[in-house]
Amino acid sequence: MKNLEDLLEGADELEIEDFVMDVDEIELEMFPQLVLGKARELKATSRVERFSFKKPVDEYISEVMEVSIGPRSSSKKKITIGGSNMPALCFFEGDMPNKPVVAHDLFDMALSLPSSVKQYFEGVLDDPAEWAKKQVNDFNAEIITLHLISTDPNWRDTSAKDAAKTVEDVLQAVDVPLIISGSGNLDKDPEILEKVAEVCEGENVLLSAVNPMMDYARVVKAAVKYDHLVLSLVSMDPAGMKQMNRNIMKEGLSRERIIMDPVTGALGYGIEYSISTMERIRWTALMGDKDLSMPILSGTSNSWSAREAWLEERNWGPKEFRGPLWEAVTGTMTLLSGADIFMMLHPGAMKALKNLINSLFNESGEKAPAYREWINMEVK
Repeated sequence: MKNLEDLLEGADELEIEDFVMDVDEIELEMFPQLVLGKARELKATSRVERFSFKKPVDEYISEVMEVSIGPRSSSKKKITIGGSNMPALCFFEGDMPNKPVVAHDLFDMALSLPSSVKQYFEGVLDDPAEWAKKQVNDFNAEIITLHLISTDPNWRDTSAKDAAKTVEDVLQAVDVPLIISGSGNLDKDPEILEKVAEVCEGENVLLSAVNPMMDYARVVKAAVKYDHLVLSLVSMDPAGMKQMNRNIMKEGLSRERIIMDPVTGALGYGIEYSISTMERIRWTALMGDKDLSMPILSGTSNSWSAREAWLEERNWGPKEFRGPLWEAVTGTMTLLSGADIFMMLHPGAMKALKNLINSLFNESGEKAPAYREWINMEVK
């Protein structure tokens, strides 16, 4: 191994190739060096070669449909999503006129929620209307998802009439748009969503959801009759989603009244398939496929199905932080894959994702937060 004196013997300059240094700042100090008993000056020089960077801009022939949720002609609030003519967040390639939004989940009955979520809603878990008001007043909800899980015959088997009354109570309690979800029971949901469509006439709600395994035509016809939107759900299958959307439109619902849910797998539990599916859907739409040009919804609260999000395991770190981080990261991945709206559960996770979205869409010229600061478990 040669030392510095040997390297510098008889040399006028020292050139180092393929040298990479990753630092925040650097200070160079020049001083005489004693080499082989002689005073010599070690000089450092640098050379910067000019180069041009050409953004890898592609051309797209289509765009994502703009879709609005909420009444068109009233003082109530409404939200608009979609409208992008570029791949997810590739701002150098196009425009995204509407920011992605977060929908706050709530349920029509108390159920076993993770303790890290439940702590924020103590006292309102049995009252969907009060729960909705808390989401709006305390956590700045722009849109709410009401899950009518009690209608499942395996739970309380709540009637369509009673479920509709719950929806009416929530409509009276808050002035934000609603997503109304059934229980997921393929036999019962068409009846429930049909009745919900009737009592919500004029509110332009999103009926969630229809899939090929149910009597989707019943729900779609109700959406057409009472002027609502429909969530098209097909699990991680772009071709199947395309066909489902075609079937919905054959029943008379226009393209701009459809939102797609390709299913969100939890972080570590299939998220890579969701990423691939969402990206394929978005690219296909931008290349001109109108049957896949609708906005994408991410069921981000599915992340709580992962045991890593809620299981008490000391070696994994405190679950109070682990759970919301699991949901926030799942949301971030689907955001980067093209999702326009997110169903979420934990207030801290929702705030973290909203902070990230706001920083990406910053138009005020303010400095974006450091990457270590965008996740904050404080929700107020």
